[in-house]
Amino acid sequence: MRLRDTLGYAGGAIRLRKLRSGLTTLGIVIGIAAIVALLSFTQGFQVAINGQFQEGLSTDVVTVSPGNGGFGGLGFGGGDSDFVFYENDTDRIDALDGVVISSATVSKTVTAEFELMDRMLSLTGVDFATYEELYATFTTVLGEVPAAPADGDVIIGYYLYDPWDNGTHLVELGDEINVYYSVRNGTVLQPVNLTVTVVGIMEEIGSFGFGPSDSGMYLSINSALNYFDTEEVNSIDVKLESDDQDFIAAVSDDIEALFLNEVSVTSATALLGTITSVLGIVDLLLAGIGGISLLVAGIGIMNIMIVSLMERTREIGILKALGAKGTTVLGIFLAEALLIGLLGGVFGIGLGAFLANLFGGMLNGFGGMGGGDAAAAMSIAPVVTPLLALQAMVFGIGVSVLFALWPAYRASKLMPVDALRSE
Repeated sequence: MRLRDTLGYAGGAIRLRKLRSGLTTLGIVIGIAAIVALLSFTQGFQVAINGQFQEGLSTDVVTVSPGNGGFGGLGFGGGDSDFVFYENDTDRIDALDGVVISSATVSKTVTAEFELMDRMLSLTGVDFATYEELYATFTTVLGEVPAAPADGDVIIGYYLYDPWDNGTHLVELGDEINVYYSVRNGTVLQPVNLTVTVVGIMEEIGSFGFGPSDSGMYLSINSALNYFDTEEVNSIDVKLESDDQDFIAAVSDDIEALFLNEVSVTSATALLGTITSVLGIVDLLLAGIGGISLLVAGIGIMNIMIVSLMERTREIGILKALGAKGTTVLGIFLAEALLIGLLGGVFGIGLGAFLANLFGGMLNGFGGMGGGDAAAAMSIAPVVTPLLALQAMVFGIGVSVLFALWPAYRASKLMPVDALRSE
């Protein structure tokens, strides 16, 4: 029997048993849809994360933090160390080969009293001139970054200016705002107030990670150190001569050696690579979850095929009596499984893409109301690549055919006389 005839006979058998074939196909559809929906969404999330980092990422900038490890050695600082940074430590770093410029930062969470509402935010002290050189995103859409800022002059992120993204402004250029943080005096908490003046509003960055933030407020570092009543800084950002990874690693080693390994040097690109690796592992985990549902569907196919074999014993006997070989009968049953897998794959890919986009739209809408600048800015669009669709299709067909092998083999070995005697 020719391949076209085999496929036609198998298709006729499927049409003859529409309900049973439909339910069998539904199992494949669900399994493929689960795989496509999960993987396309995580791939879209990975693309969004990469975009968020790269939009505001200066690949030739590293961050030096006190502490020798923390967070499992990922380079965020915070290890077991009493080491502290001071503003003039930038002079020692600037003297190293490969360093272009460095800038100290000090930050504290404060409450800002806007006219419409109070809001907790990060008030960060930086040297405006060097910070602007470090990060191209530290630029204003309204006002300017002052070359010689007065005490209390601040630059604010775009999200503080237009938090609802509808033209309703929380603050305007030139507004004076009271900010405060609390200190304990015995059993009493006392606010430490500072009146700041908005002299610049940054362009919308729409990213998170290193450098300026849409929800940050930036003050000159001298004003910040005086206001926070400290001489210590939180970290030092360092611009290097190259963004080559080997070069970054070599200069990072020099910086750590300069401070006797009491600091951690974090490269934004290295962190992005770590996140990408983690998301790759998540992809495998989710694919495994979807694969389990597909294997369950495969068991259903085997069960249906065995029942079909029992019901079609006489039919098989007639085919063999007419001269059909065992391989022909085997091919008919496998062709049925192949068609079921093909139909399940096509509908499963479509359903999976639909569910991923539906869930992505719901999550984006929720994120937009969540109140965070990164959440509001990051839009996750599921990515159904041709490779993903092809892999899902091959996997679905493969599972269908694999679980149909045993029933098809049994059917091919039936003796014509025994099959014709069957009731």
